[in-house]
Amino acid sequence: MMRAQPRGTDGALLSSLPWTLAALVVSLVPHVPYLAFWITGAFVSCAAWRYTIEKQRRMLPSRWIRGGLALVCFLGVLATYSSISGVGPGSALLAIMASLKLLETRKRRDQFVLLFISIFLVMSSLLREQYLWSLPYLVVSTLIIMTAWLRMSASEGESAKQSFNTGGRLLLYAAPLAIAMWIFFPRLATPFWSVPIDTSRGMTGLSDTMSPGDISSLSQSNEVAFRVRFDGELPQPKDRYWRGLVMTSFNGRTWQASEPRIAAPAREQLEFIGQAYSYEVTLEPTQQQWVIAMDMPMEWSLERTFMGPHQQLSRVTPIEQRVAYRLVSYPSYRVQAELPRLFRRFYTEVPENSNPRTLALARELRAAAESDLDYIDAVLAMFRNEDYYYTLQPPALGSNSVDAFLFDTRRGFCEHYASAFSVLMRNAGIPSRIVAGYQGGEINPLGGHLIVRQSDAHAWTEVWLPDYGWRRVDPTAAVAPERIDYGTRDAALDGVGVSWGFSAPSQLLQDLTMAWDMLNMKWNDWILGYSPDKQKSFMEWLGMDEPSRRKMLLTFVIAVIALILLISGFMMLRYRPPNKDRLAVLYNRFVKKTGVDRRIGETEQAFAARAARESQLPAEAIESVTIAYLNARYGPGVPGSEETLRQAILKIA
Repeated sequence: MMRAQPRGTDGALLSSLPWTLAALVVSLVPHVPYLAFWITGAFVSCAAWRYTIEKQRRMLPSRWIRGGLALVCFLGVLATYSSISGVGPGSALLAIMASLKLLETRKRRDQFVLLFISIFLVMSSLLREQYLWSLPYLVVSTLIIMTAWLRMSASEGESAKQSFNTGGRLLLYAAPLAIAMWIFFPRLATPFWSVPIDTSRGMTGLSDTMSPGDISSLSQSNEVAFRVRFDGELPQPKDRYWRGLVMTSFNGRTWQASEPRIAAPAREQLEFIGQAYSYEVTLEPTQQQWVIAMDMPMEWSLERTFMGPHQQLSRVTPIEQRVAYRLVSYPSYRVQAELPRLFRRFYTEVPENSNPRTLALARELRAAAESDLDYIDAVLAMFRNEDYYYTLQPPALGSNSVDAFLFDTRRGFCEHYASAFSVLMRNAGIPSRIVAGYQGGEINPLGGHLIVRQSDAHAWTEVWLPDYGWRRVDPTAAVAPERIDYGTRDAALDGVGVSWGFSAPSQLLQDLTMAWDMLNMKWNDWILGYSPDKQKSFMEWLGMDEPSRRKMLLTFVIAVIALILLISGFMMLRYRPPNKDRLAVLYNRFVKKTGVDRRIGETEQAFAARAARESQLPAEAIESVTIAYLNARYGPGVPGSEETLRQAILKIA
């Protein structure tokens, strides 16, 4: 019959359990924003419960209770995430495993399992994102886990500080090897595996639909959307239009973009004019397929990226990780000088019986205009001269949103003006579409790059005119030209944005923000962006001619071997045994000459008395050596005492 496993505790883990709990806490910290609230609560409850059990020498929960909790928690994760695979559900399962494992931890080996889970949690946090703070977090969390590991096997006299210092030394020994592996190991353009990234929370960014208020809500976010580094001079603010996606379908309230698809003629429809700008974009994860580019892109380096039918760039798969890519764009261009009649009809469609007052206004203004260009100017003049206001907090609109905006509220953000302008164009028979993206950007004087935030989200209109093709018209510029000339953040700093709902930060805060952003940019460039091309350039800078994977792999092996030998030599010097005691060596030589084995703990005088009885050596010689040794070992340090001992031993045959 199988004997039941004891459930009681004796407090043996009380000294090391707090360190194990600390290791689990620090490994869970980066996951907390992505975990369901009940999972974090379950971990805190189990940790407090387990510590109380150990402190009060109480019974651990029975196997039935633990099994029931495991089943409930598993079903809870499945219900919360609708899956058990991916970074989000996987992290949740690891957190639950650690929580429930605490309730059956009885011995040191159970704590080892918990520390292994801690390591997995720390490493899995890097699957989501590698922020600038990821490196210090890795160092600190690994140091705490190693200290917890050492505390489990520490002697009673070893303090926590000593364990902490030992863990720190081990990390220092490993650091050169880690750096060498990161620098010299051949980089791959794509990873060995692909992990489905589930952040378990929504990403801030553009979507493929636009209703009144969408972009105004987005523009109150200060999160970085992307950063741009130009090879030469920066384009003028009026040319900093960052194309995202194009919306062509309108149901009376909401604009909708079509699914991304490859359109071979899209590039052929472009005619570039004037100066080209070469630059690099570092785009934050969006969970969308749209690839941001300055209007209008001609070349791009991002793999699996194509140009759609409306000259927008898209990727085959959503952008789930930060990506960097190079582009060449022309701010001046012509697009599709000829538009077939079928497409003209498509780009002028509006729902029947929607926004009737807008339809009447369009017919009235078009009848008074001599040409399409005059009509466009008349609509812009209406926005510019009449009582229309630019605000981040526009009032709610009804089903006929364009009518309500144009004739009732007259307050809105860029999507209100772009939508109203496009509907007015379509009602007059002028093809139009809406482009959603970003406009402007803030120059970081420390890094020299451009920061484009979610607050720079923008929408504008493109209209098609014979002999002109698709032409950008931004009605926001007619109402709030400062938004285009300065951008939201610069306008706020100049005091213009107060009426828009923006507030100006202090200069110190601004400087600190720019310094932090510069560090993030360098981190992205040199650490996260350490690609095969950059590794090849670095190898060439080190003097390697025509770096190949074979050469880099050989260099990596040599560097690792050299570092291992160097670290091993340092450790041998640090932990080498102490120099031999010369007096002890001489005395042991004397003991061997006596032919008598010295007993453990036997004093020199006692050994001399016994050797005089059992040894063949003269008693005077034994006494002479013993006195010389005691004088050399314990005497006042008379010069020559060691030599006296040596001579006394040499006199013995």
